[in-house]
Amino acid sequence: MKHEALTRWTAENSADLYGIRNWGQGYFDVTPGGEVIVRPNGPKSPTEVSLMHLIDECHSRGLDMPVLLRFSNILASRIKEINESFRWAIFDAAYQGQYRGVFPIKVNQQDEVVRDIAEYGREYHHGLEAGSKAELIAALALMKDPDAFVICNGYKDEEFVDLALQALKMGTRTVLVIEMPSELDLIVERAERLKVRPVVGIRAKLSSRAGGHWDSSGGDRSKFGLDASQIIAVVDGLRQRKMLDCLQMLHYHLGSQVSDIRRVRNALREACRFYVELVREGAGMGILNMGGGLAVDYDGSHTNFACSTNYSTAEYASVVVETVMNTLDECGVPHPTIVTESGRATAAHHSVLIFNILDVRRFEPLRIPEKLSSDSHEMLQNLMEVCHSLSPRNMQEAYHDAVYYRDELRTLFLHGNISLRERSLAETIFWHVVCKVSEMTRGRKYTPDELEGLDAATADVYYGNFSVFQSIPDFWAIDQLFPIMPIHRLNQRPTRKAVLADITCDSDGKIDKFIDLHDVKHVLPLHEWDGREYYMGIFLTGAYQETIGDMHNLLGNTNVLHVRIDEKGRIDEATQIKGDRVDEILEYMEYSPNAMVDTIKARAEKAAKNGLITHREKNAFVKAYKVGIRGYTYFEQ
Repeated sequence: MKHEALTRWTAENSADLYGIRNWGQGYFDVTPGGEVIVRPNGPKSPTEVSLMHLIDECHSRGLDMPVLLRFSNILASRIKEINESFRWAIFDAAYQGQYRGVFPIKVNQQDEVVRDIAEYGREYHHGLEAGSKAELIAALALMKDPDAFVICNGYKDEEFVDLALQALKMGTRTVLVIEMPSELDLIVERAERLKVRPVVGIRAKLSSRAGGHWDSSGGDRSKFGLDASQIIAVVDGLRQRKMLDCLQMLHYHLGSQVSDIRRVRNALREACRFYVELVREGAGMGILNMGGGLAVDYDGSHTNFACSTNYSTAEYASVVVETVMNTLDECGVPHPTIVTESGRATAAHHSVLIFNILDVRRFEPLRIPEKLSSDSHEMLQNLMEVCHSLSPRNMQEAYHDAVYYRDELRTLFLHGNISLRERSLAETIFWHVVCKVSEMTRGRKYTPDELEGLDAATADVYYGNFSVFQSIPDFWAIDQLFPIMPIHRLNQRPTRKAVLADITCDSDGKIDKFIDLHDVKHVLPLHEWDGREYYMGIFLTGAYQETIGDMHNLLGNTNVLHVRIDEKGRIDEATQIKGDRVDEILEYMEYSPNAMVDTIKARAEKAAKNGLITHREKNAFVKAYKVGIRGYTYFEQ
């Protein structure tokens, strides 16, 4: 009894196993009853709500899985943390300038998200960044704070520039960032025609690099930005037109998810030198825009690994303020307003994809006989001997022997020297050896390289009701890791090791890399699936995933529940957005659903007339087709 008490699994064990307190930043935790909770107002708030309770809320609203849960409060909390971190850093350093945050709409373009950010950011004059005409149109409609910036990046045509300049004339603080030399003439011409003095920025190409997935955002070969000679040409062009005072911002973008604070500091030092020289050239200046880069700790390791970060938001703000102040003080240049376009750090935490498990394929080799018949092939008997003699002392040698005998037996089968039944038995014995070796290596401090992948080779496959390509495309495209875990039964020991497969028919539609404090895991511990509902969550999906997903297998957007939680943990406000229907996706792909229904009706009528089906079967088929074409693109219960 005492032994059972010592080994009893608790929710605390699950919290450690899945690292929720490392990557959750206090927004997510586990209750003693084994459910994941969200603290939408941050770690210091007593307000909390169970994700399982929100699943019940989804069902009551007619929202089937998968559902994307968005937490409006978390957006407010993230905006507050970023702005307050800079406010304290400015106060502590006696910095003479201000801070203004900006949210890049491309990170999450959903109306509810951008609208919340504009609302919650008003207290801090938190602005928006637009990288296209459509994003600018959205930003101008939502940004009502005259003290907040609307930063205009990306490719600009005449209509884009006109909108920005007319908005500036009406009192919106639009800044047109010159990213290509040709944009200068366009901006000047349109400003003269509209009789407005533009506020202009220059995006500089730095030699500093970010490292990681987004390293190409900086450096000499980056897509946008001006090199030193092009910057001087713009300065001279503005001076000739007596518009040098219009140049007020230096902008650069090191890259997204800059995990190492040293790279942040080094790039900022280089940018400050550009800023100083522009001031000396006589430009108006006053604004230093660092672009994005504030990283998110997806794996909770607090390191400079690509999916982590070795600094906090407060440390980031402190480093930025001190670097700018120290560099500019040496040159006698006034402190500028610091702008950051922190999109990922603002939006990532606020959304969670919840999905249910539909089926499981367990990896369990068939039983093997205790002994083989005397006429069994010698190689088969050798393989069986390896299985019987396997021990922790000889497991590496036994594994090598098993691979050798298995390959030899496959060759014998290829040449017709053993039967299919014998080959089947050989494969079964081999996988018994692999499973035993995998079990023996678990928990060891050192595992030989060739034995490290055995966990993944013997893992179960849990089929989830979601699409990798639609909901977490960065996992598929750039190996971005996301925290993934069950959201209930966490007071029970997970006894299975698994990989996840989605419901697409693509072999890439699987998740076989999972976060780990020290490395990347290739299996995820999960609970035994008993056929009842088993819910899982993919966390920190609020940045980029909604807007870059594709419709692989015509699986569209998921259902969404966008909520604001009150102080008592109840839903104060909720916006539910139905996921894409089949007919909507088909129309997007230029099909005609109505014509398709008519075609099916005609074919069914003809089949009934020819006696292939009854009229009752005809009606049932046409009804099922109509229901299907107007249904959710995901598995419906």
